[in-house]
Amino acid sequence: MGAVIASGASYKNSMTGNAGLNFAAWQLSRRGWHVMPTVRNMRGSDLIVTDSEETQFFGVQSKALSKRHAVPLGKSLSGLRSTWWIITVHANTDEPICYVLTREEVKRLSTQDANGGAYWLSASAYDRDEFREAWHRIGTAPGEPNE
Repeated sequence: MGAVIASGASYKNSMTGNAGLNFAAWQLSRRGWHVMPTVRNMRGSDLIVTDSEETQFFGVQSKALSKRHAVPLGKSLSGLRSTWWIITVHANTDEPICYVLTREEVKRLSTQDANGGAYWLSASAYDRDEFREAWHRIGTAPGEPNE
């Protein structure tokens, strides 16, 4: 039997997610980090990152968007696990823009729908100079030359 191919919006969303994930992995790899994608659509980090000596490990949550939109966070912030969050806007274009935030910043800057609904990270919350292309916040892997 052949593979089932997603159609329409589902396919486009999947390609946007893949583009953002791979762009984030490339950016981290350029800085000397070893990057491994996890199983997609599972709870937890999208990328596991380590240095070459495997003495430092951290998880990255990748959120990729085709346009500058709010990022959905779910019904509870207690499930946010990844140390770093990378939000890639215009992920499937030639000029993606990444915003680098910590888990604590995502929690602090999030808002909740009325009556205990879902949490969101609005575009105005993450689209700030302090987060824009702020790869220096994660830094380079130990033993790697600085950029």
